[in-house]
Amino acid sequence: MTRACGFDFGTSNSTLGFADPNGPRLLPLEADKVTIPSVIFFSFEDDATYYGRAAIGHYVSGGEGRLMRSLKSVLGTSLIGEAARVKKNTFGFLDILGFFIGEMKRRAEAAAGKALESVVVGRPVRFVDDDAAADGKAQAQLEQAVRAQGFAHVEFQFEPIAAALDYERQVVDEHLALIVDLGGGTSDFSLVRVSPERRNLADRNADILATAGVHIGGTDFDRLLAMARVMPELGLGTTTRDGKRYLPTAPYYNLSTWHRINWLYSAEARRELASTRREAERPDLVDKMIAIVEERAGHRLVGAVEEAKIVLSDASEHTLRFAARHAAIETRMHIEHLTTAIADAVDRVAGTADETLRQAGIGRGEVDALILTGGSTQVPAILARLTAMFPQADLVRTDVLGSVGMGLAIESARRFGT
Repeated sequence: MTRACGFDFGTSNSTLGFADPNGPRLLPLEADKVTIPSVIFFSFEDDATYYGRAAIGHYVSGGEGRLMRSLKSVLGTSLIGEAARVKKNTFGFLDILGFFIGEMKRRAEAAAGKALESVVVGRPVRFVDDDAAADGKAQAQLEQAVRAQGFAHVEFQFEPIAAALDYERQVVDEHLALIVDLGGGTSDFSLVRVSPERRNLADRNADILATAGVHIGGTDFDRLLAMARVMPELGLGTTTRDGKRYLPTAPYYNLSTWHRINWLYSAEARRELASTRREAERPDLVDKMIAIVEERAGHRLVGAVEEAKIVLSDASEHTLRFAARHAAIETRMHIEHLTTAIADAVDRVAGTADETLRQAGIGRGEVDALILTGGSTQVPAILARLTAMFPQADLVRTDVLGSVGMGLAIESARRFGT
């Protein structure tokens, strides 16, 4: 017996679930957890591959190996054609995506006790901004990776639409909802008409009034906060000894960007850092950068920045402390620092919300409910902007990590049956 499923492959976290006559449910993918971080760790010590929390645990504990995170971010970009070296092996990024997807399929099948051959995969409204060809290529790449793992039937649904389907199970009357899905890599909006009468219709296209998205998400907020508050501790913004130019920004950008960190571990990048140190007015700061790279502690550093961002969602200040060999960083962060660092990104997210309404010819005051899903909706600057834009709308907080997967499970039952 086979079963259809819904797969939310997220930049930061993933879920997989299915629907049966009792309703939709998410399957446990890591022990009893239904969410799993979208992370792979290739261990050089035991030649094993670890996923999710186990991958992060092995990396943070100092295990020698290679960590791959934010895998989804490479879709539709030039990075997808590059290869990653893991000891004596070389893998393309599509292969690495396949490793993760295949492992999720195996775990889900074990939990369900059924083979999974049909799947509705979530996708952002925009994989790539302002480039329809690259966006289409990104979906094709993801479909290729999914089919390679044994899914015979693969279809897609926008992630915010999936969140709307999950939300619609609880509505008691018809209203207009703006679905706000802010994940690790993208910010997506969908204006959807929801009602108890419509929830069982096979074709909901007429109820989707508009969709829009922008390639900004939680990992961008991590990068912006790192560039503003941490990279200056490593020499960003300082000059060469002759004072004629600033140090190159590219290494700091790469160290702040989840899916680019591994590039710094190449021999070429390390030679460039050594050259930068020789020219630097503050070689002591560049020494800290070099120590972090030599210890392959880049993901651990950005993980500390991500943690600071999360803490600042509830607290007004936080001290980031980080050590790698002889490199020690301590920097005080206030909520204002985070707000300032991501201000331009928040403007773009807000502009995308307005673009969604413009497409539908709807004013802000006509939106009845604001449905929030995705971890980045918890960032104070984002939440404050959205509630100011739609003061009359009911604010509905969903399961920020699970609602898309639940909606995709519902959609899989509609398209393929239970």
